[in-house]
Amino acid sequence: MAIAGLFPGQGSQSLGMLAELATSFPIVRETFEQASSIIERDLWQLAQGTDESALNSTEITQPLMLAAGVAVWRVWQAQGGCLPVAVAGHSLGEYSALVAAEVLEFPTAVALVAKRAQLMQAAVPEGLGSMAAILGLTDEQVITACEQAAQDEIVEAVNFNAPEQVVIAGNTAAVERALEVATQLGAKKIVKLAVSVPSHCSLMKSAARQLETSLAASRFHTGKLAVLHNVDGLARTDIESMQTALAEQLYRPVRWVTTIRQLQSQYAAKVMLEFGPGKVLTGLNRRIERRMDAICISDHASLEAALKLCQGS
Repeated sequence: MAIAGLFPGQGSQSLGMLAELATSFPIVRETFEQASSIIERDLWQLAQGTDESALNSTEITQPLMLAAGVAVWRVWQAQGGCLPVAVAGHSLGEYSALVAAEVLEFPTAVALVAKRAQLMQAAVPEGLGSMAAILGLTDEQVITACEQAAQDEIVEAVNFNAPEQVVIAGNTAAVERALEVATQLGAKKIVKLAVSVPSHCSLMKSAARQLETSLAASRFHTGKLAVLHNVDGLARTDIESMQTALAEQLYRPVRWVTTIRQLQSQYAAKVMLEFGPGKVLTGLNRRIERRMDAICISDHASLEAALKLCQGS
């Protein structure tokens, strides 16, 4: 049975994450310690602490979630888990996917993600930008709501996560206006996201230009697995193209529905395994295709369930 490996991004973090898995697999803590030594912050202590606001700060969340995804992937490998036909990550999770595919070495990815977070936070000071999820409207309706609400500010549809589940981002006031329009159009639910920057919208273009320099200076490899990129759901074989996709990812929408459909149609993936805490992608994937087998590996029970799927393939 062909599996695809998926890695979550910001929004999947929580206090106490991966604590159970870490009791049996020292490599979880070791992975966090490796990342912590690079950014000089104790990421494991933050993940297991009580300060939720610190956990949700972009400059902490991004390297922390990279470490989380890679840690679970390393557990999977150590337990003899089957190799995916391809991998993908949601937003920041794309870097975890690149590590799993051996396109990036883990220390290189940590340094890049730390720089990415700093640039994103600097591009839009905390409080001036926001993001929100809109449920119950079509992609076109959400795009229309943003166009009507923008006025002289930025608000855009930025995450096409599942049918009738789209995230918008931009200047805080413009996002609020767009949510009012979305409500008038019949949105079933609106969820404001606990993030400190408005990712994947035009406000991130200056950060993307600066990130290009860091990407170009980093060592990339051809890799051992296909990595599907957020900007269009396609894999790339040349390094320059990968770097361009990573830079553009900052200000272009995440095409998650397109990515999952591509994994199904082009790679014949039947099972989607999410490596990391939160179950966010597993929930989205089931909205995309209800009959899809999807497991989020974040504790002993889910690890065993995923391993049994491999053994039965």
